Amino acid sequence: MKKISILMILLLFLVTGCTKDNTKNFFLESYQLEFEDGKLFGTLTIPKGDKPAPIAILVPRAGAIDRDGNHISKKENSDSLKMVAEALANSGIASIRYDKRGIGSSSSLVTHESDLIFEDYIDDVVLWTEKIKSDERFDKYYIIGHGEGALVGAAAANKVDIDGFISIAGPGEAIDNKLIRLLKREDPEVLSNSIPIIQELKKGNMVSNPPVGLEYLFRQRAQPYLISLFQYEPKSIVKNIDAPILILQGDNDLQTTLEDASMLHGAVESRLVIIEGMNHVLKDASRDIDYNMETYNNPSLPLNEELKDEIIRFIR
Repeated sequence: MKKISILMILLLFLVTGCTKDNTKNFFLESYQLEFEDGKLFGTLTIPKGDKPAPIAILVPRAGAIDRDGNHISKKENSDSLKMVAEALANSGIASIRYDKRGIGSSSSLVTHESDLIFEDYIDDVVLWTEKIKSDERFDKYYIIGHGEGALVGAAAANKVDIDGFISIAGPGEAIDNKLIRLLKREDPEVLSNSIPIIQELKKGNMVSNPPVGLEYLFRQRAQPYLISLFQYEPKSIVKNIDAPILILQGDNDLQTTLEDASMLHGAVESRLVIIEGMNHVLKDASRDIDYNMETYNNPSLPLNEELKDEIIRFIR
């Protein structure tokens, strides 16, 4: 049986205070949301200049992802979101990126994995939006969601007024259905053992003692999150966004498919761009699995150029 894993990335980028570099067109500033049990820490990347700038909230993908777009519990890093932030700033667009709750500097917000539900991530984006709207340095507001973060961002965009929404490699079908589709690549026994568990979680029921080989994927402490996540249908959510929508999808993405992008595009008036050669961490890569995965651990590789151009054109 193949090992079931979620492919994510490493590296913690911690900024404290305000950092200016006269050789760059932007500066960095610590930004945070305060809660009773801790703080959600992020970094503002702000273009130099005196006029108010548009700003984008960068919503990270699934897993233990920090503000730079890296998985802090895996021996990988790509700096994908950090690169997006810098590319935007060089074109006069500010951004906020952040350590997800329970991760990196924001670790105090999740003491137990079982306390985390999908709505927590949505609420965080809503609060970030409200915070930047109260900041006079910014005049237009965008949400950019990456991977599962596109579903988070779309759900948040149903609750706040924004000037535009961008989905990058976002899911186009409910995650329970997507999970079943992915498990079809595994041993048939894995699929047959997984389907009843997924069905129970979809109903809102916890499942005890997952079969051997599925203990981690369906661990009880993660089930509250899965139960909440499975209730969200991307097509239904994205069609309720009252703002222009851009859907970006790489054709060498091993985690999200062109079908996902087509499903989203078919659900709502939007611009769909298929980016040739781009993979899930927004870098140029082939479909060869080994080479593709090497890019997850190579922060020296630049972002795909078309990705940058499309985002900047949409916002500016």
